[in-house]
Amino acid sequence: MVLSDVDIRRYIDQGKIRISPELPPDQFGSCSVDFRLGSEFSIFEHSRHAYIDVREKGAIQDLMRTVHVEPGQPFVLQPREFALAITEERLELDDDVLGRLEGRSSLGRIGIIVHGTAGLFDPGWRGKATLELSNLGIMPVALYPGMRICSFTFEQLSSPVSMPYYKKANNKYAGQTQPLASRLTAEVSLKND
Repeated sequence: MVLSDVDIRRYIDQGKIRISPELPPDQFGSCSVDFRLGSEFSIFEHSRHAYIDVREKGAIQDLMRTVHVEPGQPFVLQPREFALAITEERLELDDDVLGRLEGRSSLGRIGIIVHGTAGLFDPGWRGKATLELSNLGIMPVALYPGMRICSFTFEQLSSPVSMPYYKKANNKYAGQTQPLASRLTAEVSLKND
């Protein structure tokens, strides 16, 4: 069941959904809350690296460069470009609530998507959300830290999960405070059979 704005506020009051800093009223929709774009981005240094090898044990983060954007300045996302970003808000979910990151229609209409596949935030999630920004359009788009970039919807599970995300021994992204690159190479070796 997707929570309405009434239930989202109730869950926040009860501490089942924790968002910091506290959200102003204009960030609440009828069944979602908007999160804002942070000031840190990670971009691939494609001119220095020929390709990403998912079997290579080196960190994919090492193929990326961190960009900090000063207040009031834009991060310009070029056509067909990909960048990781982080939200300003930190999210914590109880063991029986899941979150779904959604794009905003106003940005989608100019070619900006905020996630390709990683839209589910497991029960027990704690941290800031990494955004998978892409510009599908044909014109560069200036994105500003502090702007509303995505929304979250929330769902009540039938019961608390047996293993919340933050307690999983193999979780890769719990507690993140900056845009983290894929940790795919940390998974079980991808052997050629």
